[in-house]
This record gives sequence, structure tokens and C-alpha cells, in this order.
Amino acid sequence: MADRPRRVLTVADLMTTRVVSTSPDDSVTEAAAAMARHRAGSALILQGRFLAGILTERDVLRAAASGSDLTTSPVSAWMTKDPEHASPDTTAEDAIQLMLLHGFRHLPVLEGREVRGVVSLRDLAAARISRPAPRA
Repeated sequence: MADRPRRVLTVADLMTTRVVSTSPDDSVTEAAAAMARHRAGSALILQGRFLAGILTERDVLRAAASGSDLTTSPVSAWMTKDPEHASPDTTAEDAIQLMLLHGFRHLPVLEGREVRGVVSLRDLAAARISRPAPRA
């Protein structure tokens, strides 16, 4: 009996829809506290409903190492502005290639201009472990 072809995994299958979000004017301390509370490695920076940037654990570490007062330093000073993003129908393979190529671990997922979620390198790796790629 031949194996049935597997459905291609998309970002929508793997993304987290409950994202941590903050505004560009919030302090790094406030954003980091929200990330810690929700056990998230990133916070999406929103202006209204639209994505302005992303703040990651690495950004918080850079900010802390700078010696800046993170209780007054705004997220906008440390975030990645206009980050790369995926759409819900982006394949898991394309998402992981994009992330590895650019060296980041969190990828916002947008439909049009609206945030739908975030997918992490960990999400993508976990899917590969539980559903290995077919052998060529």
C-alpha cells in the first residue's frame, strides 16, 4: 500500500495566536515583564492594530547590557522596526528557511496588515520532530 501524501504544514498550523503585544512608548521593563509573565520570547509592537516592530529576548539583553535605564527606555529604541513576517499560508519550510537565513527566532504572522500570531523556531523544530520530512 502506497503512503498517502502528507498535507504541507503551514505557519497557520504552528503559530501561537495569543501574542504578547505592547506599544512603542512602553518601557523595555514593562515589555520584558509581560514577556516573562506569558513565557514568550518576543513581544509584537503595535500601533493600533498594525505591526510596528518586534522586541525579542535578544533585544532586551542588548538593552540591559547597554546600561540604559530600562524603566524609562522605550521599546521603540530597541525593537526591530518593520520586521520580516509570514502569512498564515506560508509553508513551515519557507518560514524556517527565512528565519535561518536572517538569523532570527520569532516571525510575526500577518494576514494583510493585521497580526494573526507568531511562529518561533522552536514551533517549527517541534513540528519537524513530530512529523519528520519525507526522505528523498
